[in-house]
Amino acid sequence: MSTRVVPAFESHTVQLSMAAILPLKAVSPAIRTSSKYRQIAASIAAVGVIEPIVVARSKTEMDRFMLLDGHLRHAALAEAGVATVTCLVATDDEAFTYNKRINRLAPIQEHLMIVRALERGVSEERLAKALNLDVRGIQRRRTMLIGICPEVVDLLKERVANATIFGALRKMKPGRQIEAAELMITAANFSASYARALLAATKQSQLVNSDQPKKVGGLTPEQMARMEREMDALQEDVKSVESRYGDDVLNLVIASGYLAKLLANPRICRYLQKRHAEFLTELQTVVAASSLDQGTTA
Repeated sequence: MSTRVVPAFESHTVQLSMAAILPLKAVSPAIRTSSKYRQIAASIAAVGVIEPIVVARSKTEMDRFMLLDGHLRHAALAEAGVATVTCLVATDDEAFTYNKRINRLAPIQEHLMIVRALERGVSEERLAKALNLDVRGIQRRRTMLIGICPEVVDLLKERVANATIFGALRKMKPGRQIEAAELMITAANFSASYARALLAATKQSQLVNSDQPKKVGGLTPEQMARMEREMDALQEDVKSVESRYGDDVLNLVIASGYLAKLLANPRICRYLQKRHAEFLTELQTVVAASSLDQGTTA
């Protein structure tokens, strides 16, 4: 027998008075001055509300609605003096699930959206107004991937990174761009300062303009030369660890399994406790840590 699926939302959006919507949290003055809030306000002023706010019907007051998702949009609309707003009505008043696991827009995804909008005839001025940017900001984002090899675009397309890292990557040859992107992913560091450090540690022969002296603000040629040597050593260490990692993990699993069987024998535990208590403690720690890792992976 099939089970009927209950819809999470009512089938049609509704137009509600702003006064009928009860926010579940206050938007503080600090949030109202943030760049995210200003961008939302600018977007609403330029193109209106794209994503309806989510509300639930009040169980105690007729014609009243609790605001589940869209507090910044609601605050921006109220600040602009808007009287009514289009809403999506949820059938449950549970607010935990809304937008709690949304991935932030990556710079490459933003670049692709801007390029697509421009190709469809949207002007740079209108885009800048909608995104709370200046026209030069739109132009920088439009040309962000010029000089970036396709492999790096694929590696970083879903990474929430500082957009300025592409300026540093652009100065490197494709092979070095890929190495730098992989190092960023390994270190989970996509900051502008780390990109500049990778640029400083890049050999002259790996730069696009290899015949021109490398210049990185705040670093002397001697410091950059030292960073090149240290980066080479680091990359060798990383490759060495990667090549041994599988064998090391396999050996650890086998050894910890053998130790677990030994320590499951009460006579062995009593012997170790009596004659080598410090060894017993260390062995138990190894077995416990290994069991925890396997349980987390499972």
